[in-house]
Amino acid sequence: MYKAIRIVQPTLTIRRTLATMSSSQSQPTRRILNPSGTNDSLQAQQYTKGELNIDQLHADPIKQFDIWFQHAQDEKVHQPETVTLSTAELPSGRVSARMVYLKEADARGFVIYSNWGTSRKSTDVASNPQAALTFWWHELERQVRIEGPCERMEAEESQVYYDTRIRGSRVGAWASQQSKVLRDRAELEGQVAEVERRFEGEERIPVPEFWGGLRVKAEMVEFWQGRPSRLHDRFRYTRDGEGGWKIDRLSP
Repeated sequence: MYKAIRIVQPTLTIRRTLATMSSSQSQPTRRILNPSGTNDSLQAQQYTKGELNIDQLHADPIKQFDIWFQHAQDEKVHQPETVTLSTAELPSGRVSARMVYLKEADARGFVIYSNWGTSRKSTDVASNPQAALTFWWHELERQVRIEGPCERMEAEESQVYYDTRIRGSRVGAWASQQSKVLRDRAELEGQVAEVERRFEGEERIPVPEFWGGLRVKAEMVEFWQGRPSRLHDRFRYTRDGEGGWKIDRLSP
């Protein structure tokens, strides 16, 4: 005689344990990164180096940027001209970003230089002429954000800056098919050698037609000062429609 086998339903505790095991097996382990510079604790570093109030701001954001940039230079911020340029391709909406150098800033806008023939940013800007710039000055616990439409600069304007570059950088601008896939380093060096032969004995090299300046015409500029407990000071400049600027304090 065989005894009937009784299948016992798992208790609520067992069911929860099984569900947790199943979930842990299917989901990647979540990592919480420890902020650096905080004695290995999970608490983020507190920003305590300054504060920002509206009475400290110039009415013109370009002049305010000049003030902050000069201060960054005076305080020996490492390469304060380093800035993240963000662009987005349409219609996909895919965003890309890269670190570049700011080379000019005036009432007309903020200028960077790059390849506009083969780079990712060139295809982004061709489909969507809007861009954003973000400066981060760690030593001062400050950010500056800029948004607006962008435009290519004329070759004559780009040539002025191009002439200030060392010869290797001028040759490199001709040689590099930026963002194109390379077989190896030797292929790139071969392209450089070819350009060197092309301009051998010539000190003044013309700026490539596919290379030059991009001007971001500011429609929004934000100045950000780090404060304790993530309660940062933020002020945003936007066009007021009458040739001036409106300043608003933003919540952190």
